[in-house]
Amino acid sequence: MGTKVSTEQELRRTGYMVVAAAFLALFCLFGFRSTFSVLLGPMRESTGWTTAQTSLGYSLMMTVYAVTAFFSGMVVDRWGTRPAYWTGAVFCALGFLLTSRVQSYYAYLAVYALFAGVGTGMLWVSSTVSVRKWYVGQTYATMWGIAFAGAPLAQVVLSQIVKNVLKTTDWRAAMVYLAAVVFVALVIAGFLARRNPADYGGKPFGLGKSDAAAAARNQRLWTIKEAFSTFPIWGAIIAFLSSMLAEFLIWSQIVSFWTIDAGYDANMATNLYVAIGLAGIVTMPVMGIVADKLVSRVGDEIRARKNMLIFAPAMGILACLLLMGSGRAMALAVISCILFAIYWAIEPGGVAGYVGAVYGNKSMGKIWGLGTLIVMGIGPAVGSFMGGFLYDISGSYMNSILFALGSYVVSAVAALILPMAAEREQAVQEVPDIG
Repeated sequence: MGTKVSTEQELRRTGYMVVAAAFLALFCLFGFRSTFSVLLGPMRESTGWTTAQTSLGYSLMMTVYAVTAFFSGMVVDRWGTRPAYWTGAVFCALGFLLTSRVQSYYAYLAVYALFAGVGTGMLWVSSTVSVRKWYVGQTYATMWGIAFAGAPLAQVVLSQIVKNVLKTTDWRAAMVYLAAVVFVALVIAGFLARRNPADYGGKPFGLGKSDAAAAARNQRLWTIKEAFSTFPIWGAIIAFLSSMLAEFLIWSQIVSFWTIDAGYDANMATNLYVAIGLAGIVTMPVMGIVADKLVSRVGDEIRARKNMLIFAPAMGILACLLLMGSGRAMALAVISCILFAIYWAIEPGGVAGYVGAVYGNKSMGKIWGLGTLIVMGIGPAVGSFMGGFLYDISGSYMNSILFALGSYVVSAVAALILPMAAEREQAVQEVPDIG
């Protein structure tokens, strides 16, 4: 249990610590994704493995990540985020450190998939749920945007650090450096992590005093079976999964598209990819503020989160359209980077916000954990595979971009039909407001 906080100011400081911890966790989580793309070539050249063989380690890691994410949600609901972050610190560090020492291919697959998968799997649900449990209504998206800025910052900073390290040494040494970075960052995140507001004598920030329905939802305890027998969670999963198919296809293939289809040199294509991260550092907090202002204007958090989930893939659709014409004008490529960053700033946190608004915070860890298992167990692998497969059969990445565009369309349609409440809403409203 936490220590009771006597003042509003102390409670606010505690909430800021939760956001700072989530920022560090997301920095480390997305650091794995961004640095692997940089390390892939040197690993392949040093070991003699093919690109497909080397990439398989990342794919298996994402599978273990998805399974672990489900269990991390249960950990957060019961014990808070500190155990998740500290477990992540050990496993993430070992994921880099032990991989740097492997000599055989199968040892690489086993070590990287297991340790990096468990380590990163402890970070996503724990960070999203912890921020959601402290901030709801008109405050959630802003604070989540600040925390999520750790993701593009990792894409920019860690990728550049690894590139510079590789100029003087090899990928094994780079992984040792990364092991130290993630271990220190996640240990600090664990110290900063806090339990739920109620454990400190407070309530989530942003919960309006007159919002009895939202207060009741936050007190309801859902079982997995109950939640997954209602449509909102499945609608959210479909919206998130289809956007993840598009997102991971874009992230994995966009540099190749720019070099092969658009005709840019490798350096320019890489700089444009980094530009998405640079834009994301700005769009994460800015779009969070926009989303919360929409909550205030609409007066209904569920409706506002739903509207943002329609807007996000719409930005993805427009970005894909501009991307296909970027070979004729560099400006289109730059604008597409900004639009992808806007999409990225909204979608992942927006889905978690919608789920939290519908089902409340008390059971969100296990509900969102299972949702993450489904989405991340399918989306990253299938999206990345389809990008390469469509190129292999056509000789162009244009069809891959069209596939991503279609996936964004499905995401927007799924968001459009998201309901404003679970079917059991009446039962939720009958729970007294004990806050």
